[in-house]
Amino acid sequence: MRILSIIFISVSILLSTACSKGSQINGRSFKTALRSVKMLKDRLPQEQRVAFELSFWAIRDQYKNNISDFLDQVDGKSPEALIESGKAVFEKRKQEGFKEYQQYATWDDMIRKYTQERMDQLSKKQKRDPRDKDNSVLYKL
Repeated sequence: MRILSIIFISVSILLSTACSKGSQINGRSFKTALRSVKMLKDRLPQEQRVAFELSFWAIRDQYKNNISDFLDQVDGKSPEALIESGKAVFEKRKQEGFKEYQQYATWDDMIRKYTQERMDQLSKKQKRDPRDKDNSVLYKL
C-alpha cells in the first residue's frame, strides 16, 4: 500500500509539472517557440489572435540578429504577457521612427487594420470559373 501511494504521488506531481506550461510559450529553441505559438494562437479567441501574432513577430523583428535574446524574451510568457510586450515594442519602435509603425496612431489602430484585412481575406470566396465545369478530371466509365 505504501508503494502504491508513493507511485500515485509521483505520477500526480509529474503530470502537474508536465501540464502546467500548456498556456505558455516554450522558448527552448526557435522551432519549439513557433510550435507553441501556433498551438496557443489556435486556442485564443478570434479577437486576440491578430494581436498575439503581431506581438510575437514584432518581438522577433526587434531581436532578429540574436536568437538567444529573442528566446529569453518569449520563453514562459502567456499570450496576455506577450501582447503587452508587443505593445511596448510597438511604442518603443514608433518613437525611434520605425517606418512601418509610423502610419498607425496607436497599437489598437494597427490591430484593427490587420484584423480587418484578415476578415476580408476570409470573407472572399473564390468563384469557380464556368469553363472549369467542362474540364473535370473525373471520367465516366
